Amino acid sequence: MAAIDERMTKALNEQVKWELFSSYLYLSMSAYFSATKLPGFAHWMRVQAQEELMHGMKIYDFVIERCGRAELMAIDKPQFEWASPLEVAEAVYSHEKKVTGMINGLVDLATEKKDHATLNMLQWFVKEQVEEEANASDIVEKLKMVSGERGVGVLFMLDRDLGQRPPKLQPVVSGQ
Repeated sequence: MAAIDERMTKALNEQVKWELFSSYLYLSMSAYFSATKLPGFAHWMRVQAQEELMHGMKIYDFVIERCGRAELMAIDKPQFEWASPLEVAEAVYSHEKKVTGMINGLVDLATEKKDHATLNMLQWFVKEQVEEEANASDIVEKLKMVSGERGVGVLFMLDRDLGQRPPKLQPVVSGQ
C-alpha cells in the first residue's frame, strides 16, 4: 500500500486533535456533573470521553499504518461551567454536529484524492457520528421534558439510567 497523501495526513492529524479535544471536553462535562451531584450524568460523560479518546487513537494508528507522520497538536482548554444539565446536553449535541461536519470533510477529501483505504476507514466514523448525534439529541429532548416539581424526579431517573451505561472498552492497538 502506498504512503498516505501529505494533505490527507495533515487533515487526519487535525481530526486526531479534535477527537482528543472532544475527550477533554467530555471529561470536563463529567467533572461538572460530579460537582453538581449527578453521578449518572458524570458516568455517561466519562464513558463518552473514553470513546472519543479511542476515536482519536483509531485515526492516529491509521496514519502510522499508512506510513504517514502522526503529529500531535495543541488542544484548547475546554469549557468547564454550564448553567444546567440541559445546557451541557445541548453543547454535546452541537459539538457532535460539528464533528460530523469534520468527518464529512475528511470523506470529501479522501474521495477527491481517490484514497480508498482512508475512505473505507472513515465509513466507520460516518456510522458512529449518526449514533453520537442520535444519543445526544435524545438526551436533549428528555431534559426538555424536565420541568416543575415532576422535573426533579425525572432528572433523578434519567441520572440513574445514564449511570447504567457500560463502557465500550476496546484495546487501543495499532492497526485497528
